[in-house]
Amino acid sequence: MGVPEKMRGVVLTGHGGLEKLEWREDLTVPQPEAGQVLIRVHAASVNNTDINTRTGWYSKSVRGDTASGADDGYGGSADADGSWSGVPLTFPRIQGADCCGEIAAVGEGVSPSRLGERVLVRALQAPRDSEDELPIATLGSETNGAFAEFTVVEAMDAIKIQSDYSDLELATFPCAFSTAEGMIQRVGLGAERVLITGASGGVGSAAIQLAKRRGAHVTALTSPSKEADLSNLGADATLGRGDVYPARSFDVIIDLVGGPRWLDLIEALKNGGRYVTAGAIAGPIVELDLRTLYLRDLTLLGCTHQPDNIFTDLVRYIENKEIRPVVSGTYRLQDLREAQQAFLAKSFVGKIGIKVSD
Repeated sequence: MGVPEKMRGVVLTGHGGLEKLEWREDLTVPQPEAGQVLIRVHAASVNNTDINTRTGWYSKSVRGDTASGADDGYGGSADADGSWSGVPLTFPRIQGADCCGEIAAVGEGVSPSRLGERVLVRALQAPRDSEDELPIATLGSETNGAFAEFTVVEAMDAIKIQSDYSDLELATFPCAFSTAEGMIQRVGLGAERVLITGASGGVGSAAIQLAKRRGAHVTALTSPSKEADLSNLGADATLGRGDVYPARSFDVIIDLVGGPRWLDLIEALKNGGRYVTAGAIAGPIVELDLRTLYLRDLTLLGCTHQPDNIFTDLVRYIENKEIRPVVSGTYRLQDLREAQQAFLAKSFVGKIGIKVSD
């Protein structure tokens, strides 16, 4: 199948509400430069970062939870630093951090033998020309992503995969599972007691599977209606969001929530326990008594940058059927606004898939 000159996709025209997502049928197909590949995107999925980038939630001017501006955005104050990197985004931007597809063309220096490869794309990439100590570029934020029929990425970030999962199923893995695996490897989780917040979401439900893979005893923080689903994923126990958290009970806490009950999480750690976070959907501003930190020998870790092995490890887990996709619903790309509305309702477990092309 040849590569056309034009493609269909959804572009983000600026920070704001759902009206900033615009369906287009006249987008120019990008061309791979040296060391890059062009991917025909078959499927993507919805992530918190899609909404957070759209609204500008990453801006330091925003202090509330991720839902408070999900419909309308946070206003012009978020424009200056409303991206992962803090650098203003240029628009229009093609979002989409999850990508499953096939290599349709290669740039100079990339072997033509890669043409036709079925690939998953690293959602969190490390630009090789960056001078930062921990360089990061997110697919669909710092670079154009998978909410279009074609996208260009560095060849090293398109990882070949052999699996009988469908494209849609595979597309639910990259962002959420690599975030969860990055947290788990950063905190050095073993056969210990771990509490996972936001456990019904994409990253949280991924963390359940990945923690069980390492022999951990998993307690999932969720709503009562989702307890059975999370038990089926491997959770050994559940806590309700309004429950009292058992004091000094967990070796590790994997947190995606933050917000007003953050101190309760810290109190639930054993002395010498480790806390790791890669999200703050209930709010990013918390208070910590430093005496608690040092007198109890706690370790607090933030986790965004991913060493290259995180994603290749993940691909190996998928190929070995050590983890499985959790797809709660499917939408066409042109219905992305409706897909994000369904995502924001938080009435599902796992991921919402996006069918991009056949």
